[in-house]
Amino acid sequence: METSLHGAARALEEAFFARENARLLEQLRAKAQHEQRRTALREVIRIPDEQLVDHLLELGLGPETVLAVTMVPLAMVAWADGAVHPKEREAILRAAEDNGIAPGSIARQLLEGWLTQPPGAKLVDAWKRYVAAIWPSLSPHEHDEIRQSGLERARSVAEAAGGFLGLGSHVSAKERTTLDEIAKVLAG
Repeated sequence: METSLHGAARALEEAFFARENARLLEQLRAKAQHEQRRTALREVIRIPDEQLVDHLLELGLGPETVLAVTMVPLAMVAWADGAVHPKEREAILRAAEDNGIAPGSIARQLLEGWLTQPPGAKLVDAWKRYVAAIWPSLSPHEHDEIRQSGLERARSVAEAAGGFLGLGSHVSAKERTTLDEIAKVLAG
């Protein structure tokens, strides 16, 4: 009897610890996945506010969504005048890099694609609706950070692309109108 009791106790312990180990392993995996998404999101938004990053993750916003939200305004400004000339393209990519969009990054690849053809009205409309939908979930401080960062990036693209073939810092009337449209959306 003692042998069977010992065997049963050992089986119980193994089952318990196997289940507990599986639970702990799952927790470690979830934490690692969360940290990966956090790191990726931090690279996309380039805002030092860790609480904002955590809040966006809590809302279920991943780096892919936030990337689209931050990149659409850049494409809108780039195409404001109806075309992106090669020198403008260089200036826009340089300005994007100065604002944290590194060569080889997904954001850079996305922007380069949008510089070959303009974002469609459906994409711009989806961006506007998405920003309007997410805005109530954010605090005033978060609004300010996102608005400031987004407008700063868009303005730098407008200034880089302004003037004659991207030279100078003149912002055209169409670019200014597009910047005003973006500011209005980001104002909530």
